[in-house]
Amino acid sequence: MQNYLVVSALVENSSEIIRKFSKLSKSSGCNIVDSRFKVLGHELSLMIFLTGTWDAIAKIEDMLGILAQEHQIKILTNRTTVDKLQGDSMPYAVDVVGLDQSGIIFDITDFMSSNNLIIHEMASNTYEASMTGAKMFSLHMMVNIPSDSSIASIRGDFIEFCDRLNLDAIMEPVK
Repeated sequence: MQNYLVVSALVENSSEIIRKFSKLSKSSGCNIVDSRFKVLGHELSLMIFLTGTWDAIAKIEDMLGILAQEHQIKILTNRTTVDKLQGDSMPYAVDVVGLDQSGIIFDITDFMSSNNLIIHEMASNTYEASMTGAKMFSLHMMVNIPSDSSIASIRGDFIEFCDRLNLDAIMEPVK
C-alpha cells in the first residue's frame, strides 16, 4: 500500500535547496509524484507531493526535520490520501487575462464554487503589459465539471461573468 506525504516550505531562494529536497526524496526511497517550485520575491516557495512505503515516508519525515534544523527553515508536512472524484466529472482548463483588479481571484473562485465546479489546480500572476505598461492579471486553472451539469450553460455564464469584469476568458475541455 502506498502512503502519501505533502511537504511545503518557504526558504531563501537557492537552487541548492531544490537539490537538497530532491536528494532527500531519492535517499529515503520516496518518489516525487508532483512538485511546484516558485520564486516569490527573494523567497522560494515549494510544494512536493511524495509517495512511498510507510517506512520510506517515516524516513523522509525524519530527514526533513534534520534539514529544517540545519538550515533554520520551516517545513510543513502532512500525511494524506488520494481520493477518487465522487461521481463522473469532466476536466476543463480555464484561462483568464485582463487588467489587474483588487479581489479578482475571489470573484473567479466564488463563481466556480457557486456553480459546484471543483478547482483542481490554480496559478495566477500579474505583469506589466509590454506595449502600454498597464498592470495585467493572468490566471490558469483546472476545474472538474460534474457530468450532470450543462457545460454550455456553465461556459456561457462564465464568459458572461468575465465580460462584466472586462476579462478575456477561455474554458476548454482537457484533452
